[in-house]
Amino acid sequence: MGGLKWTRKSTARIAAELENHGIRVSAKTVGRLLHQMNYSLRVNDKRIESGLRHPPSPQKRNRQFHHIVQMRKSFQDAGHPVISIDTKKKELIGNFRNAGRSWQKQPIAVLDHDFRSDASAIAVPYGIYDCQNNRGLVCVGTAAETPALAVDAIAYWWCHERPLYFPRATELLILADCGGANSARARVFKWRLHHQLCQPHQVTVTLCHYPPGASKWNPIEHRLFSEISKNWQGKPLLTLRTMLNYIRTTTTQSGLEVNAHLLRRKYQRGERVADKHFRELPLSRDSASPDWNYTLPPTNGESIFP
Repeated sequence: MGGLKWTRKSTARIAAELENHGIRVSAKTVGRLLHQMNYSLRVNDKRIESGLRHPPSPQKRNRQFHHIVQMRKSFQDAGHPVISIDTKKKELIGNFRNAGRSWQKQPIAVLDHDFRSDASAIAVPYGIYDCQNNRGLVCVGTAAETPALAVDAIAYWWCHERPLYFPRATELLILADCGGANSARARVFKWRLHHQLCQPHQVTVTLCHYPPGASKWNPIEHRLFSEISKNWQGKPLLTLRTMLNYIRTTTTQSGLEVNAHLLRRKYQRGERVADKHFRELPLSRDSASPDWNYTLPPTNGESIFP
């Protein structure tokens, strides 16, 4: 077996290999012949699921998507808010290269390596997208991505953004991925959500998680996060203020408005909820994929952190 199999097969390499076999041909001719044989330059196609020990069946995935559509329609028809939540990619704050291009007379000089030790902070943007009003909120933390950060961001949205459009809301539907800080299996997320949102504000919260490997269909990904990335592409995020300003000035022709808030709390990993406290949660699971759909109503008890 020759070495051509294990190298990038450019037209120049193929032409050189053909010449070794007594066939003299130019690289351009090789390219033309490849096109005639239906070859073309292609990128890898990300369509095979990985990392799942027990991937859900296609029927279960489709059933969950239909359930989410029905739940969204039900809440919207009743005038209750529907929000999509997720954590955006962490960003190094400092004079680092940012992907993309921007109009400049001269390229912006940035550091040649992205070392975390050179960053003034590591930003953790947690986003909340209001599906009915095309409005986003990004709460930026400067520590770890934790369930506590996620719940703090949701509680901030409920207190500061929700009154603008849903002043009398008593129910909330949350659309989330199956992993991360707001994972379907995160006990701390459920426990904090009940004690920081359901109890103090007397609101019933229903959660629907997208199946594993289906986060691309979460509305926040293509309605909010992609637009923020477009707005700051090619611009170094020199300071946290720079980052917040780019988030706040993100708009689209469809009328997207975005607000940003800095969470100064230092979040620590490794938080646990004792079995006794978790069993006390009034968690009711839906018959349709109970691992991915559940409701947390308020109770008459006090919200006391263990």
